[in-house]
Formats: sequence, structure tokens, C-alpha cells
Amino acid sequence: MESPRIDYSTEGIAWVIFDDPDSKVNILGFGQMQRLDAILDELSKRRPKAVIFISAKPGIFIAGADINELGKIRDARHGEQLSREGHRIFAKIEMLGMPTVAAIDGVCLGGGCELSLACRYRVATDQPKTQIGLPETQLGIIPGWGATQRLPRLIGLPAALDIICAGKSVSADKARRIGLVDAAVPNVVLRETAMRLALGQQRVSRKSVKLKNMWPLRPITCRFARKQVAARTRGQYPAPLRAIDAMEEGLAGKFDAGLENEAKIFGEVSATSVCKNLIRIFFLREKYSKLVFDVEGAERTGPSSTRVVTVPIQKVGVLGAGVMGAGIAQWCSARGLTVRLKDIKPEFVATGIKRIADAYRDGVKRRKVSELDAQHGFARVHPTTDYTGFGDCDLIIEAVLEKIEVKRLAFTELVDRLRNDCIIASNTSAIPIDELAEASGRPKRFIGIHFFNPVHKMPLVEIVYGTKTAPEVIAAAVEFAKQLKKIPIVVRGAPGFLVNRLLMPYLNEAGVLLGEGVSVQSIDKAMLDFGMPMGPLRLIDEVGIDVAHDVARELAEAFHDRMTVAPVLRQVYEKGLKGRKSGAGFYLYKGKKERLNKALKLAGERTLSPAEIQARLLGVMINEAKRCLSEKVIADEDDIDTGMIFGTGFPPFRGGLVKYARDSGKW
Repeated sequence: MESPRIDYSTEGIAWVIFDDPDSKVNILGFGQMQRLDAILDELSKRRPKAVIFISAKPGIFIAGADINELGKIRDARHGEQLSREGHRIFAKIEMLGMPTVAAIDGVCLGGGCELSLACRYRVATDQPKTQIGLPETQLGIIPGWGATQRLPRLIGLPAALDIICAGKSVSADKARRIGLVDAAVPNVVLRETAMRLALGQQRVSRKSVKLKNMWPLRPITCRFARKQVAARTRGQYPAPLRAIDAMEEGLAGKFDAGLENEAKIFGEVSATSVCKNLIRIFFLREKYSKLVFDVEGAERTGPSSTRVVTVPIQKVGVLGAGVMGAGIAQWCSARGLTVRLKDIKPEFVATGIKRIADAYRDGVKRRKVSELDAQHGFARVHPTTDYTGFGDCDLIIEAVLEKIEVKRLAFTELVDRLRNDCIIASNTSAIPIDELAEASGRPKRFIGIHFFNPVHKMPLVEIVYGTKTAPEVIAAAVEFAKQLKKIPIVVRGAPGFLVNRLLMPYLNEAGVLLGEGVSVQSIDKAMLDFGMPMGPLRLIDEVGIDVAHDVARELAEAFHDRMTVAPVLRQVYEKGLKGRKSGAGFYLYKGKKERLNKALKLAGERTLSPAEIQARLLGVMINEAKRCLSEKVIADEDDIDTGMIFGTGFPPFRGGLVKYARDSGKW
């Protein structure tokens, strides 16, 4: 059955139904847009009383345009043509001359949102899955099917800038409050409400936005938005700024001229390397979010005669209620898992539970989770100071102090209390998996599941296997990461695994530069300008100087031929400074904004250009990445780019570490 299709009701309403038979989601690819074009021609001839656009897929209206087709845009002219074609088709919705309604249940993003904007009315279900927005700037483009013109005219320029520039989506309730939808209703009355709107039986009241869009407020609003975008992107992402241009210029003139300008700008940004790289990152996320570990093809422990079907994890035991342990426990409980959280002292457990409660409270405040779901999630965490309840866990995750003797003791105490089929995992960031596996007494059932801090923000999980880890355990760990909506990469249990093995030489080299007399500000600013989310010395403070020092020491012992702990890093560590968690490191953390810790007397006597600093720091990272490939620590280059982007925040607009190295001739 083709999608979309038309059903005519006895009330004289034409229902345009999106239900792609070949996909879990509805998208607006070339074929779907052609079909929609033909349907709109039919509707203009048959003249029903009203038209309602709806999806037959629960929780999905339209997820957007086909990203594959966006990735194939050849040049600016080609991109401009695609934009104009969308304009032509959506204009037909506006020109039908009858009421049109978008009945939205679930995800309504990108092109789906733009289709809804071309309708006279919009109604959405008030369920959490309903998210309406325009994420195009996150792919390096701007909305190209009319949203830069229709959205500010519907909800006002300030609200439109907020959604489009950040690539945001909003809940049905917020969409109703800002005027993006005319009603937010329970799922069971979606069709009825859409019909009432279509037949004029439900009154719609909209606030005027003319004042918000008029001169002189318009240029002031746009000037402020440009400053915000520039501060956030440091000028590395052109699309948000060009989206502001499209909206400002469109409101200054006629609607059709605004559409022409939107098409021109869409063509320009769609042909940039930033857009190509961001689309590549989108597909990397898709690839690893659906990763399936091939048990039959696993060579490290021998082939298996049958493919193992993994059973979803239901109950998790977490050892350690510190920052990482509490973060892991909260994330697991929020995804429906029962969690047993243990630490050695009641006060440690209490602190961990408070962190979990605070995380849920913040989620409710930010509308990421409902109050009821937060209560249920929090109730799934069961604190303890002993091993009660660990005997029926499917998986144990150790997140105690990053000291091998502490971890060994924990496994020695734990192992006899577990089921024989229980998977034992460590959240260690650098300690060799084989050493911990032997301490567990069950090396075949032992694996590393390395989360990144903060757990609720960092999407990557390293699945680290030892020499004796059973392939089915690797497969189960990969499925567990996917169950948690994380991005897994499978890594051999070599020192530092992948991310820390690449990141620590970079951080250590920053310490070397500091010791050579280059200032803290110069080093951090150079990498911020490159696109890193924070400078390396600021990152050391965030990770913890003690943690960074210990990991650097572990790697120095493993790779003493090419790495020693930077003297400055060792000196700061020996002063007892731990970074943000102690209030002082390379920076001081008092009040809302950090400032340079001048007590360290790191004045800086040597001047290097930003390019020279970047070359030094990135060079050691690139060289280590090459070694990881040659040593088969990971399977391919995509593992490196995925790990560095989603595990360290390596600038997505550069496409990943390997992509950057290839583009700059360093690979």
C-alpha cells in the first residue's frame, strides 16, 4: 500500500494517511513527496469539505525528510531546487481553499513540522512521545520547505528563533502555549478534535504576533539571537546564523520573496562541508544505535555454532554510589530496570540516592520526564549496604574507586553471591579488563561497560572485552547499551581502551605545553576555537585532576616508550588540587563562573599560535588513533570517529578525528 493514501469519510472529510509499509517511521522522501503532490491534485478536483493529515503509526506523525537524499545534494543549485520543489507542493495545501488540519500523534520533526505549518490548524496528542520541532540546523542546514517564513508568522519571531536556531523540539503542551498547535488533547480524542476543527465546530483563538515581528523590534531580536548563536557555536556552524537571515529578511518583505530567499540560503548551506560532516555523524549515530555484535563471526574466542539470542536485562546491581554509580543507577531505573545500589557506608548510599533524586527532579523541571514517571523511576532504585538482592541480578556493574585493589576486593566479596549466568561488568576507565576478570573468578562472564560522565548527558558506552570474555556476553552487553538508548562501540581490553587512550595523550600534551611556558588561557582558547566543547586544562579540572593523573600514570606504565606524565600535571596533583570537585584546579570554582587559579603561578612565558597548539595536541591524538587501528583495539575508523564525537565532544562539524585527519592530510 502506498503512503500517503486517501480515505474519504461519510462526513465529507478526506483523511490523508501516512503509513510507510517499509519503515517504522514516516519520512518525506522523493517518492512520498511525489505521491503527496498527486493526492493534493486529486483533492483540488474532488473538493471535500476538509482535509486532515494523520499517521497510522502510533507515536510517529512524520519524522522529517529523507536524510539519505539530503546527503546526496551535489551543490548549492541542487539544494535550491529541492527546496523550491517542497515549496511548490506545500503551497498546494494552502491553496486547497478548504480547512486543512494536521492531526499529530508522536514525532513531528523537520519536513513533517513544515507540512503541518502549511495547514490551517494543528492538533497534537499530549503524550510524552509527541515532539514537534525543526532539527535541521543540527544537520548543518536550515528548514527548507517554508518553516523560516511560516513559523515566525504563526508564533512570533522570538519563539521561532528559539526553535529553529537551536534545532529544538517542544512538547504538545508547550506547542499549545506558544501557538504552534491549536489544541493538545489525549490520544483517544485526536481524530474527533481534528474533525471538529476541520468542520468549524471548535473555536480557535490565536494571539496576534504582529508586534513581535515589526520593526524596530525585529532587528533588535535578531541581533540578540546572532550574539547568542555566535557565543554557542564560535562561528563554526553557519546554518543557525543563515536561518536568522532567512527569517529576518522574510519578515521584512513579502511571503513569496521570503520563500525564494529561504531556497537560496538552503542551497548554500546544504553544499557546505559542515553539512556533509554533520549528516555523516547522523548516520554514524544510526549505525551504532542499531549495532548487533556478530557472535558467529567472533574470532577472538572461536566461532559459535548458533547465533545467541540475548534476553533483555531486567535487574541490575550497581556497586558504588558515587557520581558514576549513582548516574548509572538513575539512568537504568529511568529506562524501566530495577536497580540494587550498594555502597559500604549508609552516608555514601544516602549521598548517591540524593544525586538520583536531584537528577529526577531536574528532569521534571526541564520537562524531560513526567512527575509520575520520575516517581516510578526513583522507586525502582533500592539502596543497600550489603549484598542482599544481588543474587537475582542479571547484570552487575562495578563503579567503585578507580583503584585496582579496591575493585579486586569488591569482586572477591561479590562473586559467590551471584547466579552462574549473571554478567559481571566494570565501569573502569583504564584498568586492564583481564586483571579484573581474573579477580572476579568468572572471566568468561566478565566485561567492561564504560560509561562517561555525566551519564545522563554522554551518549557513548565502551563495551570492553577481555581475552576470555565469551562472545555471547559481548553481544548481551551491546544489547544492554542499546536498551539504555546509549551508543555502544566494541573495544579490545587494551590499556586505556579507545577513548581514554586517545584523550589522555591530548590532555597530557596540554600539560607539557604548560610546562614549556604556554599559558593556560592560550591552550584552552586554541582548542575552543578548534571546536572542542571545553579546553583541555578545563577538561582536566572537570574530570578531576586526581582521576586524570591516575589514568595518565596507567598509560605511561603501558606506553613508557612514548608517554610520561607531564610534570605540571604531577605537581598540581601533589598539591592536592582535584579540579571542580574540590573547588580549585587550573581554575577556581567559586560563584557562577570559573576563573584562572593564579596561585599556581602559571603565567606563561612562551607564545605559540593557535594553529601550533592545535597541531601539537591533535597530533598525539591522531598518532595514537593509528596505533589503535593497527593493534586492532577497534574494528575500523568509524569506531574512532564515533568514540571521539560521542565520548569526548570532538567537534561534529569536522566529521570525527579520522575524517579531520584525512581532510587535513594528516592520515
